[in-house]
Order: sequence, then structure tokens, then C-alpha cells
Amino acid sequence: MINRRTFNKAMGLGTGAAAVSLTGLQGVSSASAVPSGHGGGRAPAVPATTPGTHTSFPTLKQVKSGLLNVGYAELGPAHGPVVICLHGWPYDIHSYVDVAPLLADQGYRVIVPYLRGHGTTRFLSSRTFRNAQQSVIALDVIALMDALKIQKAVVAGFDWGSRTGDILAALWPERVKALVSVSGYLITDRRAQAEPIAPAAEHTWWYQYYFATERGRKAMEDKTLRHDLTRLVWDLVSPGWNVDDATFERTAAAFENPDYTAIVIHNYRWRLGLAEGERRYDRYENELATGPVVTVPTITVDPELDPFTAPGDGSSYRDKFTGKYEHRTVRVGHNLPQEAPTEFAQAVVDVDHF
Repeated sequence: MINRRTFNKAMGLGTGAAAVSLTGLQGVSSASAVPSGHGGGRAPAVPATTPGTHTSFPTLKQVKSGLLNVGYAELGPAHGPVVICLHGWPYDIHSYVDVAPLLADQGYRVIVPYLRGHGTTRFLSSRTFRNAQQSVIALDVIALMDALKIQKAVVAGFDWGSRTGDILAALWPERVKALVSVSGYLITDRRAQAEPIAPAAEHTWWYQYYFATERGRKAMEDKTLRHDLTRLVWDLVSPGWNVDDATFERTAAAFENPDYTAIVIHNYRWRLGLAEGERRYDRYENELATGPVVTVPTITVDPELDPFTAPGDGSSYRDKFTGKYEHRTVRVGHNLPQEAPTEFAQAVVDVDHF
């Protein structure tokens, strides 16, 4: 069992009043203590919205949590049931710029944080290793929840955000009321990553191998090359999305974070076993290496046009979700919440009513 002492040690925290707890906080807001109409019964229909209706969030907030000063957007009533929306790479909080208002209108308190290395999120110490192994991003979210006094939340994400949501639900199910996971079960199996896959699939992962080289790292440090590379990824993985330049540029601003290159490069190199993590996270990674199941209520959503979508309409990962479960397919590309905000928001509302 992952307890308070091991968590605080991993996060570099003490055991005093400021320490982060894994087992819950007393007297804090909880998505399980929801007003009438949430968490049971028939889910309401989310009104349809056109992608791109919204272009910005209200003024961003900042909070010190764990190793970070986290930048995040917040919409909806302060005491509403909580939904945490997690972005992926190469994206940012604007993936949820249409989703968040839809959920806020349904009475949810919506939290959309910049992941470490993105946007206005900053490390508290220059001495902290810029680590992006999979468990630390989940630990960042636990620390954020504790800092905001959120005991339990619906977690929804895609790409890095799906992986993080899967990890949270697997290792800390007491903190996750329900889960929406785009592309299903994405917890990284580093042993499997060491083996080759079909050439066509390897081709799709071209940037992962590029980042394994010094040449790729230098490209990410060069503002122009980074801009063009990330835009190319957008175009390749969302072939049906005619995204305009302004939409991309709003997100690309988040890549100017001083730790962006270090975080992205470490994440992809760590997956391939080409970069080490930190020993204080071994406990979590060892548990994740067993392929733990997700027991919380879950909706998985496959983006049909995404080249990363696994064949089989969710069958390849179905056995990883043992709680109440539903699978859906949406005919969009990789950035599902921004390309299909109504469908994504509906999945969140529906899973909250399981």
C-alpha cells in the first residue's frame, strides 16, 4: 500500500502540516459529496458547441503544490463537484477551452492545470531534477488536489493526460471518483517498449526516436524548429482537423516554458529506457510495471482518425478496466477534447452518473 510516509519522501516533503497526504484530507471539498443531480441517476445532455467557440480562459491562477508552482484555469462554482482535465503533448490547457465552459454550465468545478514544463507552471527549486517519468506527473496532480483541498475528483485526459489519469485511478482510486481516458489504458510498460513493433507503427512514433538523439534535443531548444515540429505533429495526428494558425499559436505559447525541452526529452527517453528516473519513485514505477487494473467507473474514448488509436475498438485494453465501464469512438483526431468538445464533456457527465 502507498502510504503518507512514502509519498512525502517521494515528493521531497516533510511530515508536518504542509505535507501532502495520499489517504485524504479532513474537511475538504469532495466530488463524492455532490449536489443533487450528480453521481447518480440519468445524466443530462450536454448542449452542442462548435469547436473553437471559445479562445481563452479567465485569468489563470497559481498555487504552490509539491515540487511546483502550478498554473491552472478554473471555471464553475467553487463548491461544485470537481473535474480535473489533463492535457497531453504537444498541447496545453487550450485543449479544454470549449470543454471547461460546458462542464461549468453543468455545475462542475473544472480545474485545468498546465503539466510540469508547460505554460505558467514552474519548479520551486532550480535544483530539482527535471523529471518526467510517468509516476511524477501523477504525483503532481495528487499534490495539486491537496493544495486545492480537493479530496476526490472525476479525472479526464488524453495523451499524457490519459496516462496520468490511468495512473491516478490505478494507484490512488480513493482520489478518483470516475475516469475518462482517451485511447484507453496508456500506462507505460518499459519492458514492452524495449521490443520492436510493426514498421508502420514505428513510423508513427518518429518524434520519439528523434528525441532520443542529441539532434532532436537541439531541435526542441530552437524556438523555430520546436514551433514547426510541434505544428507538424498536430497536422499528422489530427488529419481531419482544419486547425487555424491562431489556435495553434495560443497553445504554442505554453512551449516557451524554460523547462519545456528538458521535460519533453526526459519523458520520451525515459519511456525507451534511455534515461533514468529517480529512485524515490521506484515504488510507484514497480507497481505500474505490473500493469495494475483500473477499478473506478471509466469511459474510454478512441479517436477514430488518430494514427495512434489501437485496432479492435477498445478490445486490446478492455481487461484493464474492471469497474463499471463503457467504450466510445469519435471520428476525430488525437486532440479529442478540442476537436470534439461536446462529446468529451458528455463522456465526463455520463461517467459521473455511473
